[in-house]
Amino acid sequence: MTSTSKKRPILGITMGDPGGIGPEIACKALNEPEIYQVCRPLVIGDAEIMDNALKFCGLTNLKINVLHNPKLGKYAHGVIDVYDLANMPLADLKHKTVTPLQGKASYEYVAKAIELALNKSIDGTVTGPINKAAINAAGFHYAGHTEIYADHTKTKDNTMMLADENFRVAHVSTHVSLREACDRVKKERVLRVIELCQDGLKHMGIAHPRIAVAGLNPHCGEEGLFGNEDDNEIAPAVAAAKAKGINADGPIPADTVFSKMKGGMYDVVVVQYHDQGHIPMKLQGFRYDEKSKTWGAMTGVNITLGLPIIRTSVDHGTAFGKAGEGRANPQSLLDAIHLAAKLAGYHG
Repeated sequence: MTSTSKKRPILGITMGDPGGIGPEIACKALNEPEIYQVCRPLVIGDAEIMDNALKFCGLTNLKINVLHNPKLGKYAHGVIDVYDLANMPLADLKHKTVTPLQGKASYEYVAKAIELALNKSIDGTVTGPINKAAINAAGFHYAGHTEIYADHTKTKDNTMMLADENFRVAHVSTHVSLREACDRVKKERVLRVIELCQDGLKHMGIAHPRIAVAGLNPHCGEEGLFGNEDDNEIAPAVAAAKAKGINADGPIPADTVFSKMKGGMYDVVVVQYHDQGHIPMKLQGFRYDEKSKTWGAMTGVNITLGLPIIRTSVDHGTAFGKAGEGRANPQSLLDAIHLAAKLAGYHG
């Protein structure tokens, strides 16, 4: 192993739901030589499923290397190293379909990646898309990756950050009903998310983060006319953050705060619930082409802040509608790998 390769972090890339586009985008991402310049990528999944994806994508130039010890990877372009759990027989693969077997397999890939990261066998994790219905059908009752990571790492305080270059959002709550999301807007939680953003952005190389906090209600409640959460919970959280030396601003009406960030005023917006952050983020990074009936671009990265290990992810789902056809776009996974390498300390 050369001195250069020693500097590249080993990143565990989970294959995602076998019936979705996860195996395909992993193959396509690892067909890019640039990935091997920034990290040593290790797919955690099923070698047989990955080999099948290579075939239907026409990537016959790539070969699979099966291993069960991250130290034994070849980590060179032309070879895809796969930590093979062998838990998804090719004969049982059903593209575009929710099945308990595929849900079980995808959950086990994530659990193994977390285990390897906690044991310091790998330097970070990058997750492919899973299907929440499938993992729940398999008996693993989680709302998504974030909750799996929090449980397995025994992490109480964490948050989801979505990023597309300099456009970033971080969530006070995610996978709960809108009614419950409103109840979760509390000073302590808003302040904690602000603090997690401060720490996370510094790790990304932003020395002095500028953090905006979106209001919950229209016009931030209009002095109680449309709700009291902005005055009673969000504003005190921002004041407490400022008292700690954090450059936080808010609450700011949600109908203007994202335009301000896009214009360069802020580095991140703390959003109060799932769709308040996901809608502007996907408007920023997703491009649908009506003529071809497909997504021309699906950029953006999901980062979990507050964990003891590195986790980045694609910012999209399993895309069952196109799974198995060889036409999925790997850009979000490429972005996630690059960011994970940076968070792991690789700067070229």
